[in-house]
Amino acid sequence: MSHRSLTTALTLYRGKTLSLEEAAAYSGVSPTKFAAALGSRGIQVRDEDRNMISDQTAN
Repeated sequence: MSHRSLTTALTLYRGKTLSLEEAAAYSGVSPTKFAAALGSRGIQVRDEDRNMISDQTAN
């Protein structure tokens, strides 16, 4: 994961261009790690993506 790809993915997610799963893949991290990166920057996970994160952390 490069800093540039993470920054771009965060921007695209915030702008609703990419889903959480797409943004995570773009940045080269798991959706759970990407969600953590969002939270650390004060960006909320969209409602439609919350279920995916909770499903992954339950497994």
